[in-house]
Amino acid sequence: MALGVRKHMPAAQASALSAELLLQEADLAGDAQALERLALWAYRRYSPSVCVDPPDGLVLEVAGGAHRFGGEQGLIADLLARLQAFGVTGAAALADTWGAASALARFAARPGQGLVSHGFADLADLPVAALRLAPETVAALSRVGLETIGDLAGRPAAPLALRYGQDLIRRLDQAYGRLAEPIVAVVPPTAHMREARFPEPISAPETLSRHMARLVEALCADLEQHGFGVRRLRLSGLRLDARVETVEIGLAQATRTPARLIRLLGEKIAQIDPGFGLEALRLSATRIEPLDWRPPGSDLTATGPQPPDGQGLAPLVDALENRLGTGRVYRVEPLVSDMPERCEARVAPLQPVGELDWRAVWREDWPRPARLLNPPEPIETLAALPDYPPAAFTWRGVRRRVRAADGPERLYGEWWRRTAERDSVRDYFQLEDETGARFWVFRLGDGERPQTGPQNWFLHGLFG
Repeated sequence: MALGVRKHMPAAQASALSAELLLQEADLAGDAQALERLALWAYRRYSPSVCVDPPDGLVLEVAGGAHRFGGEQGLIADLLARLQAFGVTGAAALADTWGAASALARFAARPGQGLVSHGFADLADLPVAALRLAPETVAALSRVGLETIGDLAGRPAAPLALRYGQDLIRRLDQAYGRLAEPIVAVVPPTAHMREARFPEPISAPETLSRHMARLVEALCADLEQHGFGVRRLRLSGLRLDARVETVEIGLAQATRTPARLIRLLGEKIAQIDPGFGLEALRLSATRIEPLDWRPPGSDLTATGPQPPDGQGLAPLVDALENRLGTGRVYRVEPLVSDMPERCEARVAPLQPVGELDWRAVWREDWPRPARLLNPPEPIETLAALPDYPPAAFTWRGVRRRVRAADGPERLYGEWWRRTAERDSVRDYFQLEDETGARFWVFRLGDGERPQTGPQNWFLHGLFG
């Protein structure tokens, strides 16, 4: 570039500028495939609405998702940094329209850097080539002195369209947001997907539900043919203003029963804002699992037999998770640990029960409280060292006199987990106050050696 070599320059002319120039045949098909792979990567990390903008661009709809990266600048910085880690140097721009973002990324942003622009004032000084026009149109505009987008923006549309074609007006309107430019998102090749496009936009909830049900039935038939069930399902609606409305459901067990999926998705449809109407619906199975259940003695039909989803807890778990949120429904499983707060783990509600029994975790000779506080809460105590229980303690501003006590039960730190626990000691006591309430408290340290702990007291659990 320092010698004057430019993009689209004839190879012979470029070779005349530098005798050491290396010439290599372009792999256009390989470039296109690499761009598709980058689009699928961006689909999984940044947005469900990503499409390829040939020959060297990606378009992402990131409205409502930038907060996950600390804002718009944070999203761009993360994107460019990860591309750089792949060995790809890119430029990025975030703007209100596809056309504006493309123009700014290709003609304003520097390689390895990004910019954020809201409104359209930054477009005025960019060359007309930034509008994604044909080269002959750019050359014709240049001959009459129309060099920048600002030169075109203030001129009447009809004479420009008559002389340079309707494509010029279309690109101007798309850049300035006067004409929608919808994103046809890429779909992972392994995903099972069904899509419906409508000649007239739809917005009525009952119409939306009807088309959703048809997509679910078609998707379940496809899953049956391939021997899969769905664990996560996404319904996306493309609005007339190019926004994408998306809802998702998750399932505790893989299924391909249409009635069950239709019911769960039907509870989410109210969250879709159709705006002035939806012009397309897409149903994608974003997580699938093998599902080869067959009822004894049954024959395969066109739609195939379905697993007995009406039995067991799976329908209840699905209903609760989709109403309360993913991760809000769980089961507690025992783990081997000396520390009480590490003796259990949250697992999926329908995960198979492990071989470990609770009796292997909790010692029968030392009862454990029904409720553990996480984290343990500090208390103020009056106790004699090293082995005496507190005579009184203050918790949450209330002073309690101890009527009965039992202990200590000594627990040692798990040095194989953390070096800081190599000398750590806890002495646990069961206390009963004058009202009959029972508490589980511990002293951090053995009461004699400073390296075992600072001798602070904590309330860790409540009995009853």
